[in-house]
Amino acid sequence: MAKLQNSKKVENDVLYIVMPAYNEQDNIEQVVNDWYPVIEKYGDKKKNRFVVVDDGSKDNTYDILRELARDRPLLQPITKKNSGHGATVLYAYRYALEHGANYIFQTDSDGQTLPSEFDSFWRDRNKYSAIIGHRNHRKDGLSRIFVTKTLKVVLRIIFKVNVVDANTPYRLMNKDILAKYINQVPKDFNLSNVMLTVLFVYNNENIDFRPITFRPRQGGTNSINLKKISKIGKQAVKDFRHIRRGLKKN
Repeated sequence: MAKLQNSKKVENDVLYIVMPAYNEQDNIEQVVNDWYPVIEKYGDKKKNRFVVVDDGSKDNTYDILRELARDRPLLQPITKKNSGHGATVLYAYRYALEHGANYIFQTDSDGQTLPSEFDSFWRDRNKYSAIIGHRNHRKDGLSRIFVTKTLKVVLRIIFKVNVVDANTPYRLMNKDILAKYINQVPKDFNLSNVMLTVLFVYNNENIDFRPITFRPRQGGTNSINLKKISKIGKQAVKDFRHIRRGLKKN
């Protein structure tokens, strides 16, 4: 009887895949087609949702999403005023928590990650509170690699934590760990995934980092250039220091 109950629980796990999108009309149809089978395969096939949050795109991203949703009942397109990647990710996380998700998986809409690597994350979901991808041998340019390595050093200095890859857009979290820490991240914080990862590691939560493939952008133009990255980085250091002063271990 115990085995039957456990099997039923696994089948009833509600999975929300959440994805921010901004000016991704060149990518979004292919990305939805790539990821939609995942939301159909795992967890509760009726209650799962694939939530794509359009962050006030200036192109046809949201119109394409609405058209795609016509014959994809688990696809939930949402649009809102532009607020940046970090704020949009937080918006999507809160939406998933408020609508009954047991597990929340986040990735981006540029086609750089592979749905085929999701299986091991889902298979081990009960072993860890969160499983976060590590972009091993990433192929999106030397400048991005430099930013990731610099961020690792900054986090070590400010928070005294060693995080292999804090900002990876490939993470599966159970609802409890996300609900526990999401309100500690400033509402409009641009590096919300970074801050969540830091909070998990800082508080010794049971998380796992594992290598994932990270391809070049599959189409369109990246809205974040080196100048914007520098600006975001300077502000982030100030914010990190402010957050660190008020941080207490749980």
